Amino acid sequence: MEVYNFEGKDIEEIKNKIFKELKKDEEQLIILEKEVVGGLFKTKRYELKVLVMDEVIEYIKQQLSTILKYMNIDFNIEVKKRKKNINFILYSDNNAILIGKNGRTIIAFQTILKQAIYTKTGIYINFTFDVADYRSKQIKNIERIAKQTAQEVAKTKVAVKLDNMNSYERRIIHTKLADWRDVYTASEGEEPDRYVVIKPKNNRE
Repeated sequence: MEVYNFEGKDIEEIKNKIFKELKKDEEQLIILEKEVVGGLFKTKRYELKVLVMDEVIEYIKQQLSTILKYMNIDFNIEVKKRKKNINFILYSDNNAILIGKNGRTIIAFQTILKQAIYTKTGIYINFTFDVADYRSKQIKNIERIAKQTAQEVAKTKVAVKLDNMNSYERRIIHTKLADWRDVYTASEGEEPDRYVVIKPKNNRE
């Protein structure tokens, strides 16, 4: 996985140069733009770091393979790309170990891999890691709970406290209900016992 560096005064000219030299279009690249102002006349320039998405995917697959071989786990990796988002779905002969309690091992894998890429490239990569669609099913279940509880709160005008959740789970609730007209959400409590409260908007302070 190589980091390609480009710079210049015109952002569009730089990008056209990138596409031509790497023979890739923008959907196949991950680009970090940085505006730099310097010199006696405060000249504005742009510095761009570029990664090829397929190289990033291959690097992540290699890292996963190394870890899982040490764990003596047989596995297959499925990769799904949607615009700039990459989703890695792992299928193994021991999914329970890779999922962990409440999906904690999945989150740990994703955090470690993202940090490894950032340390190597200085670029934050947006990707998700899942095991046998566990997180996909988890999201649907949490969204279902959020919707049902929000409907109850909107009807009764009484706030409801949900069970303790990690930051990832709480974010799902907040996102799902962000545009609701009759309710709003708030995280309360102290880690590791933080939770979401769904409240009626007419009681909002």
